[in-house]
Amino acid sequence: MFGRWGGVVCAVPVPAFVLALALALAGCQGSPGSSGDRPSPRASSGYGAVFLAVGECSSRGRASFNEVPCRSERAVARVVARHDGETSGGPACPARTDFVLYISEKRPAADENGDGAVARGYACMRNLDAPHPGDPGRGGGPRTIVGDCLTAAGKGQVRETACAGTGRGAPRYRVVTAVPSRSACPPSTSLYVTLGGSRPVGCAVTV
Repeated sequence: MFGRWGGVVCAVPVPAFVLALALALAGCQGSPGSSGDRPSPRASSGYGAVFLAVGECSSRGRASFNEVPCRSERAVARVVARHDGETSGGPACPARTDFVLYISEKRPAADENGDGAVARGYACMRNLDAPHPGDPGRGGGPRTIVGDCLTAAGKGQVRETACAGTGRGAPRYRVVTAVPSRSACPPSTSLYVTLGGSRPVGCAVTV
């Protein structure tokens, strides 16, 4: 799924222990059907000295993304951060990232899993035009941030959803602030969510 990234957050009501939110791309570890089980968007081809460097733009194809000049009518998204290596354990994308691209190259001799591709890194992308699923409350992006809403996703789990969602996707919680520790959350907090960064605890209230 291109242009949007959903995730699953493991959580239980306050004051019980809350499992950590996956910071980069994957959902809860070991959760069946989480976004970590889905194929990730991949980028291929390019013309710059560094493919999809920070500030460069990409087009969007049916199955891949290509680097293009940002003034091109084909440009749809800009790189806001670029990291080498695997996303697991790597730096998290900026808060308002709309989607993430895994960047690989074809080197069959060095391939480890048989698909002919060797991972090189990942690019955090921001759409040039709306919609911006990574914005607060829009229900997408690779991270949960202040202003985002959550809904039920099975026993003991919640997932991010649009704050304007209805029906089964209607929000049940909203992250109202980020603080250094759970003790700093307001008394109205119903759920703790791990966000990472200098203020790693998200305080969510019932909506």
